[in-house]
Amino acid sequence: MKIVECVPNFSEGRRMDVVERILEAIRSVVGVKILDSSSDASHNRTVVTFVGEPQGVKEAAFRAAQMAAELIDMENHHGEHPRIGATDVIPLIPISGVTMDECVELARELGQEIGEKLSIPVFLYEEAAVKPKRKNLANVRRGEYEGLKEAIKEPERHPDFGPSQMHPTAGATAVGARPPLVAYNINLNTNDLEIAKAIAKTIRGSSGGFSSIKALGVLIEETNTAQVTINVCNFREVSLARVFETVMSEAERFGVTITGSEIVGLVPMEALLDAATFYLRLDGFQPDQVLEKRL
Repeated sequence: MKIVECVPNFSEGRRMDVVERILEAIRSVVGVKILDSSSDASHNRTVVTFVGEPQGVKEAAFRAAQMAAELIDMENHHGEHPRIGATDVIPLIPISGVTMDECVELARELGQEIGEKLSIPVFLYEEAAVKPKRKNLANVRRGEYEGLKEAIKEPERHPDFGPSQMHPTAGATAVGARPPLVAYNINLNTNDLEIAKAIAKTIRGSSGGFSSIKALGVLIEETNTAQVTINVCNFREVSLARVFETVMSEAERFGVTITGSEIVGLVPMEALLDAATFYLRLDGFQPDQVLEKRL
């Protein structure tokens, strides 16, 4: 079977009735299976992971974006995470029997459909990008929803599909194709946001850190704690253990410690095995030594 994974991020993490209606839109497509849904009130964001055959996944992503556009008003949205629209990003990931090129084509088809049928401006990013600067999602999101309302009118910020003006309530959407990534957050025992920002700057690729790491410093309102929120875009290049150790070392420079970390959504087993091998100092450990992998 050809299997594609889709991990759309929606700008709603507090009204669970709205989240449920978006999930129902995804479930309405036969053959598509939701693997995970994670909502965060502070980020005011929900990350959904679902899989299926390419065309089914594309249809489910479109229906979810359509539902989000009906239910989420970006004029009233506030949260810690950067965002440009009700459906902020829709990445497509090849899992089995599908090439990255096929996911790129699928992403472009989906982007065109959202732009034309929903009148939502769509920006192509990562492997699906047709403009080099848009390969990096941070460049697409620059200015976020509020800033993009004016910037989108500039020729260099025109979308790849849809109108060159923001949808009045749904904003804009980024659609792309990429390898699996790990959404990984590390919490600090401080409420000093500047410390989290400084650590994030140290580790992210755009600031001279790890090339496959994207990171921001945010303040979690519920707990009044600073957090380094991280996208590990290639865990084979930079392991979770290396990321954790680097953040811990940088935190010590500021006299703070790590209180805990979390993975948002799903994570490849290989990424966790790498961390286990590192911390347990296992020699010659092989993935097929995992009991569940043999069953």
